[in-house]
Order: sequence, then C-alpha cells, then structure tokens
Amino acid sequence: MPMVKVNGVDLSYESAGPPRAPAVIFSHSVGSTRDTWDAQFAALSDRYRCIRYDLRGHGLSGSVDEAIEIEDLATDLAGLLDALEIESAHIVGLSIGGMLNQAFAIAYPERVKSLSLVSTTAHLPPPERWQTRAATVRADGMAAVVDEVIPLWFSEAYRAREPIVIEGYRERFKACDPTGYARCCEAIGKMDLRERISAITAPTLIVVGSDDPATTPAMAEDLRERIAGSEMVVISGAFHIVSVERAEAVTAHLTAFLGRHAPEASGKDFDRGVAVRRSVLGDEHVDRALDDAGDFGAPWQDFVTRIAWGEIWGDPTLPRKTRSLVTLAMMIALHREEEFKLHVRPALNNGVTTDELRALAMQAAIYGGVPAANAAFRWLREVLGEELQ
Repeated sequence: MPMVKVNGVDLSYESAGPPRAPAVIFSHSVGSTRDTWDAQFAALSDRYRCIRYDLRGHGLSGSVDEAIEIEDLATDLAGLLDALEIESAHIVGLSIGGMLNQAFAIAYPERVKSLSLVSTTAHLPPPERWQTRAATVRADGMAAVVDEVIPLWFSEAYRAREPIVIEGYRERFKACDPTGYARCCEAIGKMDLRERISAITAPTLIVVGSDDPATTPAMAEDLRERIAGSEMVVISGAFHIVSVERAEAVTAHLTAFLGRHAPEASGKDFDRGVAVRRSVLGDEHVDRALDDAGDFGAPWQDFVTRIAWGEIWGDPTLPRKTRSLVTLAMMIALHREEEFKLHVRPALNNGVTTDELRALAMQAAIYGGVPAANAAFRWLREVLGEELQ
C-alpha cells in the first residue's frame, strides 16, 4: 500500500475510483483500521475518487510517542490531502474519525465539501476512562482490553451471526501499536468540541446506530442541534461499528447524501433517485416495486423515482426527519393507510421517535379530525406492535 509522511508520521492509504472525480476521504474508529469502510469504499469508488487511510498507530501506519490532541489528527488529514494534491473533499469519519473530521471542518472549512459523521460525538467523558485504558494497553498490551471493546462495537446478535468477521476485528485491534492507540485514547479524553462545532458550515450528515452504547443517539442528536442545517439518521438495531454491522443501510445513506452534494458525480437522475429511495425505504421495497412494474408500470416508476425521490426527497433543504414527519402527517389527513404504513419504519430510521409519532397523531386529531387520528394510532400499533409498549 502507498505511504506518505505527514507530520513526521508515515500514513498508509488506499485510493480507488476515477482520479478526476470528487474526492471522498474515510477515517476509521480508534482501535480498528481502514477496513471499517470496506463496503462503502467498494460501492462509492465507481463514481468518486475514494481514499481511506490508517490513523497513526493503526493498521499499516506508523506511530510517534508524543502527546496529541484531536486537532493533531485533523492536521494529519490535511497533510494527507496536501500530499495527494486534493484541495477539498467530502469527509467521512466514524468514531474518532468523526471527531477529527469535526476538528478538520472547523480548522479548514474551505476544504470540506460535505461532512458525514458516523457513530461519533463532540465530547466523550469521563477523561479518566481514557487515561485508564491508555495506561492498561501500555502496561499489558492491546489484548488486555479487547474483550471490553468488541461488545461495544457489535451487537450480540451480529457477533453470534458473524464470528469470522468478529475474529478479524479482534485480531486487527490486538495488532494496533499500543503506544499509538494510547495516544489516541488520551486525545479523546481531552476533546471537547461542543462549543466550536456551531462554526461548521458544510452540509452535514449524522449517522448513528439505535443501540450504540459507545456514542449514543443522544450524542448524535446533540451534534445535530449544534451543527446548523445538519440531518441525522438512526440505523435500527445497530451498535457502534455501524458501517460493518449495517453496511447496506450506511452505504445507501452515504450514497444519497453525496449524490445531493456532489451533483457532478451523481449519475443519471434515475440512478440518483433510486439511491435516495433505497436509503429511505430499503432495498427490499424498492427492488419489489421496480421488479413488479413491468412494461405498463415502468414509466410510472421512472417518474416517481426521478421526481419524488431524486428531486424532492433528494433536496437537502429539509432534513430527512422533517420529511418523514411531513409525509406521515399528510398520509393521516388523507387517510392513506398503505403509504402511511410504508413510511413508519423509515421514519424511525430517519430519527423520528415513538414519542414523536404519538405527538404527531395527536396533533392530527386537531387539524385532520379525531377519526383520522384514531386510524393513525391503529396503523402505528399494527406496524410497530410491542415497540410501542
């Protein structure tokens, strides 16, 4: 793999895709490697110049035993872009990758075309936890904490279903340089970007697993509130390394988001609409709708995909969560049961809570009538069942 020296550290990176296409840069979580982005790197490199790299002290990159702050890791990213002669890029980061990307967007706003923050936060106390973990790996090696970390990264169900994948992540974690890992832990412990991220002006997508115990949905919501105009999606049932555990969902959301903010690489209008439609409704529904259309229905599917999904849902003016709420409210008022039920679970994935669904149905009683709200409550119970208990 190619290597560049940045800030006195050798950084290993990988590049794929059309060299003149818009650049997309991937940063991974502490304790993992660039493999975290396997699925997204492969999917997006057909239309973007995709670059992923190993953070200092991780994977094939070198390490320096010196105190660092999260801003130093952002400077590493700037140096990598300089070495590759990339003036600006779409920046994607998971966990500490998202943290350093926030710092990068603050320090180098003109270099950020868009910002995707996955499973991350602007502040992750207490610092003592990170100091303790750093001291442990220095004294006893990476294996001493691997059993503490992996259950935070992947759900129990995924660990049981994909033991080979999990073993790969255990081995990569144990292969990290203890000093490099410890320095990154200390940087996380010192980090507090909360009062500064309001300066971020780049279009921002925030992605979080609904069950992430490391960087919770509440932390993601805090990011959304602090970064003006940002949009947030919650991936149902996922833990911290959501780009692996729910790879298809993350890929779909990234594809749609980048398609809106990199129109020069978004492909045909229909392709763009399909990407947005999949990211909201899921592959199964979209595949069924397109496969069942036949010759008679194909023009309609083309129209609704290009216009409803490519132009309307694909317009970044309204966040996905807002569009879900507006859609559900209109379906209640118009008594469109099938379409309402279709959009309930996508709404949850777009960050709508069950409490907000209840509030929406109750408000519908005021403006749409009690019978409409009665129907909405019944439809919600039919779709979500025990989740509403």
